Amino acid sequence: MINNDVLRRVRYALDLNDQTMIEIFALSEVAISRGDLLNLLKKDNQEGYVELDNKRLDAFLKGLITYRRGKLETPPGQPKKPELPLTNNSILKKLRIALNFKEDDMLNTLKLADFEISKGELSAFFRQKGHKNYRECGDQIIRNFLQGLTIHFRNPS
Repeated sequence: MINNDVLRRVRYALDLNDQTMIEIFALSEVAISRGDLLNLLKKDNQEGYVELDNKRLDAFLKGLITYRRGKLETPPGQPKKPELPLTNNSILKKLRIALNFKEDDMLNTLKLADFEISKGELSAFFRQKGHKNYRECGDQIIRNFLQGLTIHFRNPS
């Protein structure tokens, strides 16, 4: 999925304003101006559109985790986990962490977008890449999850 779409849809679903978005980027030590943010939020056919790279989207998602759940301090002497490349699987995982969603919350969110999968299919997206049950998360899953998030947070009825 296009990174700019993910950023735009998360912003809309969680009803984040420009200043909050800038603060979320800053929580991951990425300085971004309001003008730069607005260019990242434009659609690819609009003038001034700037493509959001994986590094910046990853920084936003990490900042979102910190914004929603607080800063995680690594205990002294414990090594930091190595960074994984940004994939649909890692985007889904970081959104799950940021929103403090459990498996049922994820399934219910997908169901809101009229997209149903089993618990086994969902858990396959969160497995290590070498695991026999690991499964790549497609754009359709991310798209439907973000649509479900919008329904969940914007139409709480």
